[in-house]
Amino acid sequence: MGIRRDSPKNSPRKKTTLKHLFDLDPKPYVGSPLPSPRRGGGGGTDYEHDGILSAISYCNSVFTFTDPQESPSQQDLKRLKLMDVVSLLKSPKKPLHEQLFSPLMSMVSVNLFRPLPPPSKTSIVSALPDDEELSTFTPLWPHLQLVYDILVRLVLHVDSKKLKDYIDHQFIRNLLYLFQSEDPRERESLKNVFHRIYSRFTSYRSFMRKAMNDVFLHYVFETEKHCGIGELLEIWGSIINGFGVPLKEEHKLFLMRVLLPLHKPKGLQVYHRQLAYCVSQFVQKEPALGGVVVRGILRYWPITNCHKEVLLIGELEELVENIDPDQYRTLALPLCSRITRCFNSCNSQVAERALYVWNNEQFVKMASEAMEEVFPVVVEGMERNLKLHWSKSVKQLTENVKAMLEEMDPPLYDKCLREIHHRESEAHREQIKRQQKWDQIETAAAKHSHFLQPTKTICVSSH
Repeated sequence: MGIRRDSPKNSPRKKTTLKHLFDLDPKPYVGSPLPSPRRGGGGGTDYEHDGILSAISYCNSVFTFTDPQESPSQQDLKRLKLMDVVSLLKSPKKPLHEQLFSPLMSMVSVNLFRPLPPPSKTSIVSALPDDEELSTFTPLWPHLQLVYDILVRLVLHVDSKKLKDYIDHQFIRNLLYLFQSEDPRERESLKNVFHRIYSRFTSYRSFMRKAMNDVFLHYVFETEKHCGIGELLEIWGSIINGFGVPLKEEHKLFLMRVLLPLHKPKGLQVYHRQLAYCVSQFVQKEPALGGVVVRGILRYWPITNCHKEVLLIGELEELVENIDPDQYRTLALPLCSRITRCFNSCNSQVAERALYVWNNEQFVKMASEAMEEVFPVVVEGMERNLKLHWSKSVKQLTENVKAMLEEMDPPLYDKCLREIHHRESEAHREQIKRQQKWDQIETAAAKHSHFLQPTKTICVSSH
């Protein structure tokens, strides 16, 4: 890959907020020792480069682990060489010589940046969350694991200004491409590396955020196929956590144009936990954004995907906890209308989850801010459930919620019931009138049926 030199500004290191990512310390590997450093002439400290460069050079050989012609002994030897390089980087005694940066980064690029295999059929089924058995594991992992370990240690322990010749924009794009790997172990390592680069290379942060946004938008509006959306959202969760208040306009646009549309794809359940965390971070920092977020989620509400409905109901319930109370009145009707349609759902899981929302004190408080508008919708949904729903458990939960609502405002509840009965009686009378008109039409048609019959003609031949 081409190498470009950037001239970034030297900015101070900042602590990231996703602390556990930086507390991770890869396990040490034990291999054959590399030549130890020695004092050279001229008063400088040099390494015996021949052995080190030989090990790095050997690691440039890439094994597929699927070719029967590959020698297992050579594969094991490469793994030992990689362990040796890791041991060298772990040594706290001497700093890494700058002449090793280029061959090390070249070796890392050769091993990591490779064409990924086409998606397997199991990756389509992987829309089911936490299904490790369906994951596809790359056979290259025994080597890739060590290469990622080498890259992490280089990023952590080498001055970022010295690595800018090697870790450039193209290098970052190549890392982002690898997030499409179906191996969850590789995606976890990529997440760790990418986040550390974001922390150390401060001048790249704007570019890295934009590059991740491009991946999200391509996923939402083009392919809806990507294995690493959850890991990228975890990185974003840490980034958002570090945003200052008030939020910049750029960050608000990211919420509205990228995060909210991510509720649309059918694979939402794979990354919903990370997405909900990112969205909640925005609302916690600026509660006034709650209205935008709630309306955005309602806009992308699924029609036939019951599992997504359950997830979104839970997300809305959590958002109500952080929404600015001044917005309760404007959001009460659209939120309660959606929850009412959900507890009228024929799917018992969706209906039960929607009814449980009424156990949330903040949700009830929000509904009470606009009782005149909310009660007619909710009471009508309750009565429909009690009459028509097939599930006994849903009916029982509906009875419990009904009792709670009656206690909140008995006169208003009775008024809503009377209006419902009045509408039903009016609709019944209209139905009777309509039926009578149709009966009159049919009777009149029967009396004049001979006009509708075709006339019979007899043809007489002239022969």
